[in-house]
Amino acid sequence: MRILRASLIPLFLLTTVGSAVAGESEVTWTDPDKYTDVRSGNENRKHFKERIFKSFEKHFAKLSQKLPEGKTLKINVTNVDLAGDVRFSSMQQIRIVKDIYIPRLEFSYELVNADKSLAASGEVDLKDMGFMTSSSAYKSSSDLYYEKRMINKWFKNNFIPDKID
Repeated sequence: MRILRASLIPLFLLTTVGSAVAGESEVTWTDPDKYTDVRSGNENRKHFKERIFKSFEKHFAKLSQKLPEGKTLKINVTNVDLAGDVRFSSMQQIRIVKDIYIPRLEFSYELVNADKSLAASGEVDLKDMGFMTSSSAYKSSSDLYYEKRMINKWFKNNFIPDKID
């Protein structure tokens, strides 16, 4: 298992965000150079990847705040395939979002109690084959909208209060 190049490690290898009254998250990026699709259009590849990873990390941190105090959600991302596909258009590259280019995120997780005991764990392969047909599919142009929506559904289905304690 290779964990990012040394120059990128301080930026996003391991992020811990949280507060005393909420859960926390830790996100690890394993072999990101082998991910299916974390390509930018015209943006610098390194900066794009850093921005995307930070956005995912902030989103997991936001969701983890809904966990009870002392819980830590550890995420180990093993593959990312962003919605859409990068194509050449004239002299530049752009991301084309069509229903055949589904978003996908693969990761393992551990939910750890304050005493470091394991509350839950699993391997996850999130994909949303109907991401363009959802009633809210066209309502947002925010960064990683489709991917974050997948993560929200997974979090809600797996970490409802009666499954956390």
